[in-house]
Amino acid sequence: MAFQCQRDCYMKEFVTSVVSCCPAELKHEVNGKKETLKGFNVKLQDTILFPEGGGQPDDHGLIGDVPVLRVTRQGPEAIHFVGSPLEVGQEVQVQVDWERRFDHMQQHSGQHLITALADTLFGYKTTSWELGRQRSTIELDTPSVKPAQLQALEEAINEKIRVQVPVTVQLLSIDDPAVEKVLRSRGLPDDHAGPIRIVDIEGVDANMCCGTHVSNLSHLQVIKLLGSEKGKKNKTNLLFLAGNRVLKYAEKSYSTERSLVALLKTGPDDHVDAVDKLQKSVKLLQKTNLSLLRDMAVLITQNFKNDPQRGNFFSLHKKEGDNEFMNIIANEINTEETLVFLTVGEEKGPGLFLLAGPSGRVADMGPRVLEMLQGKGAGKNGRFQGKANSLARRGEVEAFLQQHCKHHTTEEE
Repeated sequence: MAFQCQRDCYMKEFVTSVVSCCPAELKHEVNGKKETLKGFNVKLQDTILFPEGGGQPDDHGLIGDVPVLRVTRQGPEAIHFVGSPLEVGQEVQVQVDWERRFDHMQQHSGQHLITALADTLFGYKTTSWELGRQRSTIELDTPSVKPAQLQALEEAINEKIRVQVPVTVQLLSIDDPAVEKVLRSRGLPDDHAGPIRIVDIEGVDANMCCGTHVSNLSHLQVIKLLGSEKGKKNKTNLLFLAGNRVLKYAEKSYSTERSLVALLKTGPDDHVDAVDKLQKSVKLLQKTNLSLLRDMAVLITQNFKNDPQRGNFFSLHKKEGDNEFMNIIANEINTEETLVFLTVGEEKGPGLFLLAGPSGRVADMGPRVLEMLQGKGAGKNGRFQGKANSLARRGEVEAFLQQHCKHHTTEEE
């Protein structure tokens, strides 16, 4: 049997035996990067760890003292990926990561409740759903949901939670006439085996489902509809939190509120107005700063051109600046005769750069400058510019360009 916890999703520990253990690999993401772990796929005589399916992620837990990192389904079997081998035939205790399991139970039962009431109240059918790490999403077959409908739906959902509606699980044979009454889902997977599992929210919804659920809607505590977003193919995505996620969301929101009170020196009711005023002030300051930078760029180039000892190389770094600032300087200087090297940004960190001058020389030196600044960029018509991952070697670049200019001058003489 793949999943022993067919009826009792509250089972936290279970004793079973190891059927097989084979070397395997697991591809997963760590901080956004894909990695491959070497380990073992383990089959147990029975298991209480849920393999991913039905829109619900898998359980995590322990087999003995070995962490289970992934549980998948192959036909009727659950496959447990672990980092260390287990002896075939040995008796082991399986433990569920209960915090993760109960969170999934709350979100999944919450989805069933929301789906059923959205259909009952407004005729909006659910076409798919996703149990996310922070919030979950239900795709409704409607182009939009009105704010008043969201409010009415949320009130109806939480009323069902308050009256403590029971949730039961039945296991029926595939030829049981009762199965036909709940064929509202998209059908069974091709590799399905065994009885049909029906999750019944008394008087609200009965549906085929393989996932883990609470035994009473009161265990959901509360559901918060966060709002809706435009989905694909003229559908709407409904965002929600259930149970402990609502409490964590409230705690985080309150912590943010207290921080904003300290920063803005105003009460929560005035935060929006205070931020709006700050944004307007910042925009005005940015506009003024850009105007000053443009004026500064013109003055810098005038000073250079008025210097009788100016030579054929000009270099400047300005922490505050942008592409327009650099281009103004390059446009004001006669780059047919002068090589110009400009950078803006942190002195030892990332920034922007511009190399301008005679086309042939810029084309020759541009790639080398790009390499030294660990950047990305391109050039044409006497301009080579882009982003620098690090300006730490700016001095080396400047020395390289100065040396090139001296060599070029010597050749002309």
